[in-house]
Amino acid sequence: MTQPATAPILFDRPLLAQRQRRAAGAPETFLLERVAEDIADRLAAVNRSFDVAADIWTPGAGLAPHLTGGVAQLAHLAAPATADETLPLAPQSLDLALSALAFQFVNDLPGLLVQVRRALRPDGLLLAAMIGGDTLTELRQSFAAAEAECEGGVSPRVVPFADLRDVGGLLQRAGFALPVTDVDRVVVRYASAFGLMQDLRRMGATNSLVERRRTPLRRATLLRMAEIYAERFADPDGRIRATFDIIWISGWAPHESQQKPLKPGSATASLEAAVKRSQGAGDRE
Repeated sequence: MTQPATAPILFDRPLLAQRQRRAAGAPETFLLERVAEDIADRLAAVNRSFDVAADIWTPGAGLAPHLTGGVAQLAHLAAPATADETLPLAPQSLDLALSALAFQFVNDLPGLLVQVRRALRPDGLLLAAMIGGDTLTELRQSFAAAEAECEGGVSPRVVPFADLRDVGGLLQRAGFALPVTDVDRVVVRYASAFGLMQDLRRMGATNSLVERRRTPLRRATLLRMAEIYAERFADPDGRIRATFDIIWISGWAPHESQQKPLKPGSATASLEAAVKRSQGAGDRE
């Protein structure tokens, strides 16, 4: 009998919880606040109310302070301080599941999405935002170049992030109907790489990989990383750029009232005709 595949353990969740608790004393929340405001706007666009909702693992106080309406009851589920990623949610107990900037640290994201899908009632909604894509690509490249130059090898310094297309596929595999994914790219500028690293510590988002290097980072390597960062990723005014890709995901628990995709061959207008109309429209001022 074939044994079910076990998700690899990428993140040291007890360490992550420790760092997030430490960061809570003086947190840096500009990304979280941006996402929370966007979640409120996206919920308002849905144009319906939700009776029972859960905020899954959003850091800090969660999303409740940012939601002004549309949700009657919202429970904030704190992220686990252990490796256990089981959600304390009964089947078909929710109308709405929300999460902000938490799913990027999940070891078994497919399994978590399946748990959320089971917890939603028919026509229930999942709306979440997670860090992904090319986030911190500048820091990753700079660390790799500095370590290769100073130490003759490369160690994982920046966590691996999910790709937009992969996340969309996971939504479908978990059984969500009408899955939608998109990316909001945020570019933040800093005086130096050290300012960026300070913000990451204040987010509780520094390296928590299980396979992280356990020996202290050499000062020479750190300084060389900052030099390479400034050489490759600085604007003309000398400030460096840091990319954050926020992946948005949404999907519905299936319900008979939802729209169904058209059957192949049932379209009444041709793609060729649509393209010709688009080309003939011209520019608008």
